[in-house]
Amino acid sequence: MPEIQSDRPLQPGDRAPNVVLDAITRQGKIAIDDFRGQKPVLVGLFRGLHCPFCRRQIAAMASLAGDLQEKGVESLTIVNTPIERARLYFRYHPVPNLLAASDPDRVSHRAFGLPNIEFTQSETAWPYKVSLEALGSMRLEMPELPEPMGVMAATEYLDTADGYEFTDEDRSMIAGGEGQLIGEFLLDRDGVVRWCFTEVADDGRRLFGVPAPQEVMSAASHIAA
Repeated sequence: MPEIQSDRPLQPGDRAPNVVLDAITRQGKIAIDDFRGQKPVLVGLFRGLHCPFCRRQIAAMASLAGDLQEKGVESLTIVNTPIERARLYFRYHPVPNLLAASDPDRVSHRAFGLPNIEFTQSETAWPYKVSLEALGSMRLEMPELPEPMGVMAATEYLDTADGYEFTDEDRSMIAGGEGQLIGEFLLDRDGVVRWCFTEVADDGRRLFGVPAPQEVMSAASHIAA
């Protein structure tokens, strides 16, 4: 099927495109249209499993899957990791209630309008370009970090804490999509976006963050009613 691209992140009221991907946690394919006309679905579009922040964002989203299902809302996690690498990771690091799909080419991210940031020496034009100076000045505060840390230092600290072992597949994903922004989109049963949380919003202040659980559940309650 021809690739669909949006020139901006999808917003409430936009109709989500169909994307067909390889399933990670089961055999076969998963498509956005599998849910259309059937059930609402929370779609999480993440960087690869090589990203320690995304590993935590995936776990945070999965922790709500059971409560969402009670409201009749399904969950779909999409990662920029090749299928066999992703299956191997989740075999040894199982996440309860996880329905996941592999998208190493980031087709779904482009379809939902999430940019892949270009890192530059001096120019920042959010959300398409970020200077290395601006990136270097960022400080992240997370419960797992011993103190506020820069992005690279925090990444190294969390990877070490996780014991994450990088493969050639991981390095390939980093080379092409290190700046990929992520987001979560809640679609109603007709496939229309009713709520979203993306790293694009607020001039980057949401980078590496997760939506508040009560915000997600409140949005789910409104479309499930």
